[in-house]
Amino acid sequence: MTPQELVVRMVPPFGGWLALSALALPDGSALRGAAMIVFLAAGPGAALVRICGPALAARPAEGPVERRDPAFERHSDLLERLMLIVFLSVAVALVVATVFIATHAFSAQRVLLTLTLLTTVAAFCPRLRASPPRTAKGTAL
Repeated sequence: MTPQELVVRMVPPFGGWLALSALALPDGSALRGAAMIVFLAAGPGAALVRICGPALAARPAEGPVERRDPAFERHSDLLERLMLIVFLSVAVALVVATVFIATHAFSAQRVLLTLTLLTTVAAFCPRLRASPPRTAKGTAL
């Protein structure tokens, strides 16, 4: 693993730890709110999408028959990953918050700490390998 890959891998957990440290700022601080929003909207999802990256790239986007945009596949894949990051982050945050509400232990600090720990664990997980494409009969090519 190169140092650049390590830095990219550690950005989402760093955002979580930064959001946790922002809790020390006064209530209503714009910096505190920005750190929370950015992490909750992108942190956990970015770590999960990084794990699934090769599996997602195994099947590129299919564009319309006539291609006017030569970079359609690249732009479509980037948009897909960005949307997955946001939706997975929101979904994970909702599941964690729901678990804490169901156990009568809800607090913003607990949810944020749990999400940060899950993001840190996901950052250390290896990437999934892409499986070979399957034919109509279910056999590998």
